[in-house]
Amino acid sequence: MEDTGETARGMKRPPLADSLRPSTLDGMVGQAHLLAPDAPFRRALEADALGSFILWGPPGTGKTTLALLVAGETREFFVRFSAVTGGVPLVRRIVEEAAERRSKGTATLLFVDEIHRFNRAQQDAFLPHVEDGTIRLVGATTENPSFEINAPLLSRCTVYVLKPLSESDLVKLLEAASGSGEFAERYGLAPDREALVLIAKTSDGDGRRALNLLEMVAGTAGRGGVTAGEVSDILSKALLRYDKSGEEHYNLISALHKSLRSGDVDAALYWLARMILSGEDPLYIARRMIRFASEDVGLADPGALTVAMRAADSYRFLGSPEGDLALAEAACYLAAAPKSNSVYKAWNSAVDLAGSSGSLPVPLVIRNAPTKLMKELEYGRGYQYAHDVDDGIVTHSHFPGELGEPVLYRPSTSGREAAISERLAEWRRLREEKRRGKTGDARNGKR
Repeated sequence: MEDTGETARGMKRPPLADSLRPSTLDGMVGQAHLLAPDAPFRRALEADALGSFILWGPPGTGKTTLALLVAGETREFFVRFSAVTGGVPLVRRIVEEAAERRSKGTATLLFVDEIHRFNRAQQDAFLPHVEDGTIRLVGATTENPSFEINAPLLSRCTVYVLKPLSESDLVKLLEAASGSGEFAERYGLAPDREALVLIAKTSDGDGRRALNLLEMVAGTAGRGGVTAGEVSDILSKALLRYDKSGEEHYNLISALHKSLRSGDVDAALYWLARMILSGEDPLYIARRMIRFASEDVGLADPGALTVAMRAADSYRFLGSPEGDLALAEAACYLAAAPKSNSVYKAWNSAVDLAGSSGSLPVPLVIRNAPTKLMKELEYGRGYQYAHDVDDGIVTHSHFPGELGEPVLYRPSTSGREAAISERLAEWRRLREEKRRGKTGDARNGKR
C-alpha cells in the first residue's frame, strides 16, 4: 500500500520540522554563537542564570526549538502560548496554574510565540509574574524588540539574536532529516545531494522552509526520486522571504534609498529587484523614489522629480513586468543624478522657524489692499512690483520685522544648484547695494 503520509488512524503526520526537532542542545543545527560551549547563552543556561529572555530572529531559525530545549535542560514545565490566539484572561489562568505548580516545587517556562503582537497593555500583564519568579518568560519575535516590546518588560529580559542558517547549516539539517528513519518510513527514498544543496540555497536561511520544501518534493517525487530537477520545478515560483509590514520591509527600502543617495547605481538596481521579486507593491517603491527626487536630488537636477513621477505613471499604465523597467530607469537616473538636500534642509528650517515664532503678522508692505479701508490702513504701501523695477530687485523685506531676514535655503554647488547659488548671491548683493543707496538718499533729504 502506498504511503500517503497519514498514520494508521487516518490522522495526518506532523510536519518534518516538528517531528524531527532535536532533543539536545548539541543536536541543534546553527546558532553556534549561542550554543557553543563557551557562548554566554550556553554558559548562563548551564549555570541556571538565564532568567527571562527574548529570542529575536527571522522565521525558521530555531526560536521555538531553543525554548523547548531550555525547558528540557532546566526541567521546567513548558507552556506554549501564541500572542495571535491568546489574550490576557488566558495569561492569568496560565499564571495561576504556574503559581500552583511552583508551590509544589516545579517551575514554569512560558513560551510566548510572536510576542510582538501583544499591545503594550497586554505585555504589562507579564511584568509582576516575571519579577516574582512565578514564570520564566521566553518570547519569540521576528520584529525588532526595541520597537515592539514594552520598555519595562524588555528591561527585565535579555535579548538573544538568532541568525539565518547558513547554506552549510541547512544542508546539514536536510541530510540529517533525509537520513532519518522517520523520512525513510514516510517516503522510502534518498534525495540526491545536489537536490539538498539546491533546497538549501533557495531556503533563504529558514530551516523550517527547507524541511517543508524537502517534504513537498519528496511527497510529489516520482520513481526517479528527489532530484535537483524536481526541486527546480517546484521552486520556480517561490518568493524570497519578505514581510511587507515587518522590519525587512524597512531594511530593504532603506538599502535602496541609501544606494541611490550614494550614487551606487548597481546596488540600487539590486535592491529594487529584491523588493519587486519579493512581492513589494511597485507603486510604494515609486512613491519612495519620488520622495528621494525631492529630498536628495532637489534642485541640483529638477528633472529628477519629473523622471520619478513619469516612472510611477508608466507603471500604473503598464503594470508588471513591463512597468518594472520604468522603475529601473528611474533608479538609474536618480543614482546618477547630482545630489543636493538643500531644499530638504531649507524646508525643515522653515517649518521650525514658523513653528517657533508664532503667528507674526504679515508686513503691511506685502498685504493686498482690495478696499479703500485697507489702503487707508496702509496695506500694500511701499510695495515694489518686481516686474516694474528695472533689474527686478526690490528693497523691501518679505519677512515679519521681528525675524529679520534669515537665510533658510543654502544651495549646494552640485549640478544646476551651482548656478542658483550664484544667482541668489548676486540678488542679495544688489538688494543690499540698493538699500544702502536709498538710505544715503534719505540722509540727503531725497525721497
